[in-house]
Amino acid sequence: MLPLGDENPTRLRPIVTWALIASCIAVFLWQSSSGASFFIYTLLQYGIIPVRVLGGRGLYSFITNIFLHGGWSHLLGNMLFLWIFGDNIEDHITCRSNSMFLGRLSYLGFYIVCGITASAVWLLTATDSAQPAVGASGAIAGVLGAYFVFYPKRRIRTLVGLGFFVRVIKVRAYTMIGVWFIYQFMMALSPWDTGVAFWAHVGGFVMGVLMATLIRPRPRVVQTYYAQDLDEWK
Repeated sequence: MLPLGDENPTRLRPIVTWALIASCIAVFLWQSSSGASFFIYTLLQYGIIPVRVLGGRGLYSFITNIFLHGGWSHLLGNMLFLWIFGDNIEDHITCRSNSMFLGRLSYLGFYIVCGITASAVWLLTATDSAQPAVGASGAIAGVLGAYFVFYPKRRIRTLVGLGFFVRVIKVRAYTMIGVWFIYQFMMALSPWDTGVAFWAHVGGFVMGVLMATLIRPRPRVVQTYYAQDLDEWK
């Protein structure tokens, strides 16, 4: 299942989401700017490596790894998810704040905290690993978790492929994101080494759900800019 878009208009321009996407693309172009050896150097220098971090070195990698990617498919896949789901989460968090600046800053903080949590959870499951983990997917998993809480009934245009059968269908967010999370969790529990940090996805998602649960509006609170969000409880 690959999301292609959602039916969930926003009230504000997702400036922070656009900036995050632009930053990840810019960093990847920088990674790729000086050949394969430099690309590998960026992964080793700024990716999160459990044995190094647990030794008290490279703590900055909890943040820097969020903006690195291992290839074009890795980058574009993550940016697609952030493009589809990030704008609504930024919109929701920003509109809840008395200050637009503080609201956007809160969304950025939410994103970074989810990314750090994702890295920490993965680190605890791979304490003896000397391989770097990179990618925005842990932070984006937190965005998906928040979307699951805020907008469970919104429709997601999803590409579904089963053999030769390929079709775009519309499914509720709780279905699409729920299937995605179950897959991540089952793969995290599997004994296969796929090279994907599935526990990071699980950790980021759970943190996103927890934080979103704490900040979502209560149904009894009626304000103009909450109307769209409150529909989700009807």
